Amino acid sequence: MQSSPESMIYHGQFGEFTITDHDRREVILYRAGLTVAALSFALGTLLVCLQAPSPGLWQIVTLLFALFTAGLGVSLWFIHIYLRPLHRALQAFWAIGTIASGAIALTQPELLPLALYYHPILILGVGFTFAALTGIYFKEAFCFNRLETKILTPLVPILLLGHLWGGLSVGVEQGLLITWAVCFLVFSGRKVVQAIPPDLGDKSVFAELQRQAQARSAFNSGQ
Repeated sequence: MQSSPESMIYHGQFGEFTITDHDRREVILYRAGLTVAALSFALGTLLVCLQAPSPGLWQIVTLLFALFTAGLGVSLWFIHIYLRPLHRALQAFWAIGTIASGAIALTQPELLPLALYYHPILILGVGFTFAALTGIYFKEAFCFNRLETKILTPLVPILLLGHLWGGLSVGVEQGLLITWAVCFLVFSGRKVVQAIPPDLGDKSVFAELQRQAQARSAFNSGQ
């Protein structure tokens, strides 16, 4: 009789561990957030590139950006990263970018996508959201050696900084945006069918890092 994934014992760097239903739910939510973000981003890109500009279109794109941001936030909450400071930094980037997006939406006369297009300096605020997303791309490229994430990791800052500095033509920006959307869809689609354990990593490493943090805290409190 074959054992279920929950009862399997894995041998990590610092000891044995099992994968629980809670672990599996966290991975599913991480991937669900990525899927929502990727689909929202791709649909927004499609509307911007293929449709004639109109107020209604930009309202839809703004709503899609909000959905993209929400999906990314879910992924950043449930992603498994060994270095807790890095995990917290990515979450902080997302929070800063989300606050900046809200402030721009409330204070600028244009809708958010138009404000970012016509006032590139505003990318310095919203760009934190995309820095957090790039962190996910980098993590996935490092852990799983996937081509699409290797493309996305430099592509995102190139596009954003190029628009900020005005060094890219409209055609080049559009091409990079479409490439981003396609690679993001490929990335999220491959995550959906990937086995659960690799996204959890070595749980014994998390346990060891937590033990070390507790030991340091106990030592500092005892001084």
